[in-house]
Amino acid sequence: MVQFAETKSSDRDSVSEPSNSSTSGLSDVDDSANDSLKRANGPGDRKKVSKKRTKRWSKDGGISEVNPGLSSKRRNSLSKAARDPRDEPERKRKKKAKVEGTVTRSPSPVIDFDGLSRPSRGTRERLEESTEQAAARLERLQGAVRTILECVGEDPDREGVLDTPTRYAKAMLFFTKGYQQNVKDIVNNAIFHEGHNEMVIVKDIEIFSLCEHHLVPFTGKMHIGYIPRDNVIGISKLPRIAEMFSRRLQVQERLTREVANAIMEVLKPQGVAVVMESNHLCMVMRGVEKTTASTITSCVLGCFERKEKTRNEFLSLVGLNRGFA
Repeated sequence: MVQFAETKSSDRDSVSEPSNSSTSGLSDVDDSANDSLKRANGPGDRKKVSKKRTKRWSKDGGISEVNPGLSSKRRNSLSKAARDPRDEPERKRKKKAKVEGTVTRSPSPVIDFDGLSRPSRGTRERLEESTEQAAARLERLQGAVRTILECVGEDPDREGVLDTPTRYAKAMLFFTKGYQQNVKDIVNNAIFHEGHNEMVIVKDIEIFSLCEHHLVPFTGKMHIGYIPRDNVIGISKLPRIAEMFSRRLQVQERLTREVANAIMEVLKPQGVAVVMESNHLCMVMRGVEKTTASTITSCVLGCFERKEKTRNEFLSLVGLNRGFA
């Protein structure tokens, strides 16, 4: 007969131990995941816990179920490995160097210390010239106009154009008289403390200027609005500032911006908005020859730039938001 050896109880325990350890390793996730369900009392609480567990599993692949402490540190980034934020070096912020000697606070320094805008080489000379120098300037301009008449094929000694050089020279000096003016003299301290903080608009200001590319006119209307910071400016000063900048060789985009920056500089309001609509003879008399085309430019600063409702209110009051819902 075949006799089987009796196994000791200790041997049976040693054989059964591996199976117990393997099953316990597989069930760690389920046991830890079901702890929250065991703690839940009612069926509604169990549903909430199961939903939370499903969300955590979809986010981190079940890592938080095994080790809840790792869930907050796991990153779902495919381009960078997960790192402790404390290991990241601190970034030093670069400090902007302050330029000494600048007085202006506008985004682009268009006004120098005495109020001139965009001063060129001849601007200072014309502003400070004597009577004799002004007469010499007029004489040189007359000679230049006579040369133009000769170059276009006209007889400068003909009766009809005999005085044209003098007339045109004086007219050109008047068209460009803005070079002899500055903002401070125009404002003339006409700024008053009224505690007013609502929108102020002067609309339909007629503008006449010369295109600097072809020296032919462009004409139109300008609308100026601002929201004071307790201080208001004399109403007539707004058209005068627009007039000063328009009486120079200009392009419409720069003219609009210069008027807005000048008002922002001298008054320091909450915001400034300037819109201009004009017709350019340089594209009517020559070039594309489009007689009905008009050009609209705008410049908004401060609260007009930041707040859409304020900007739309201004456009509505000046009648230029026809295309906006």
